[in-house]
Amino acid sequence: MPQIFPRSANSYARGSIVAVVILLGVLGLTLDSLSRSPYVTRANTVREQPVQFSHQHHAGGLGIDCRYCHTSVEKSEFAGIPPTKTCMNCHSQIWLTSPYLEIVRSSFRDDKPLQWERVYDLPDFVYFNHSVHVKKGVGCATCHGRVDRMPLLYQQPTLQMEWCLDCHRHPEKFVRPREAVTQMDYRPPANQIELGRKLVQEYQIQSLTSCSTCHR
Repeated sequence: MPQIFPRSANSYARGSIVAVVILLGVLGLTLDSLSRSPYVTRANTVREQPVQFSHQHHAGGLGIDCRYCHTSVEKSEFAGIPPTKTCMNCHSQIWLTSPYLEIVRSSFRDDKPLQWERVYDLPDFVYFNHSVHVKKGVGCATCHGRVDRMPLLYQQPTLQMEWCLDCHRHPEKFVRPREAVTQMDYRPPANQIELGRKLVQEYQIQSLTSCSTCHR
């Protein structure tokens, strides 16, 4: 019986298999890189806001504590977006005629809240409680970065699950004393691991990595 395929078909077949494997590998790496890119995670991307509020000026230059504006961060799931009244506590006294702040004054006069764009907007299937993390000694800058150096606020971490799990698996690397939670220029000491382990016990921090911890 004559041979249907030439001998070179074997080489073509092997080459095709290798090419498919390489193509699938490249495709996988491309998708992985895309899923971690700012295009998907929106990390390091400034959001358009009704007023381009500068955390660098207010938190950094003026030293305003995070809790002055985000009043519910210690007792609620949400840090809270400050109402216009909070802005007017100061701006009813300073920069009274600044055209830049007319939208703030108008919001206060007309009793219409400013429509802020959420920077850290977690999916609906993710549960996160600010008050729990604050009470456990997780600093604001640990998740939000040095906002006191941000003229315009942006999301610093990717917010991907692996980023959260790194802290949940090794809390001793990240926790700090509760009194330093809002301290932006806090620097972990040389004995951070030793201090962290002590705080983990003192604050009764559990290494929670089960799915139901964050997905409820």
